[in-house]
Amino acid sequence: MPGIYLGAILFSLIGMMLIDVKYSLALRVAPLRTTMAVLGGTAFFLAWDLVGIATGVFVKGESPLFVGVMLAPHLPLEELFFLLFLSYLAVVMFAVFERRAAARSRRTETAAAERRSA
Repeated sequence: MPGIYLGAILFSLIGMMLIDVKYSLALRVAPLRTTMAVLGGTAFFLAWDLVGIATGVFVKGESPLFVGVMLAPHLPLEELFFLLFLSYLAVVMFAVFERRAAARSRRTETAAAERRSA
């Protein structure tokens, strides 16, 4: 079934975007910063892949799950979307952990203030 891998990546990417928007994690809070971080991460990993391909470390295996579009030798279209998803996931997870740390800090400060006033 050609395209199933790309479909799974796009499904995951859309799901991540819905979670991000629903909980206002990254894209709603700072759209430009989020976009730049995702594009920067994608560019970094794409460069990493190209170096790996040039040195012979990375090679494209044959799979009936790929759509068959090659961006460069050993670089299928699916890789670009995977790197985009990976970068976006990292940004969203950073926002999640940042929010959890801030909430924990607020709880600690509130508990300390209550102990001082008691």
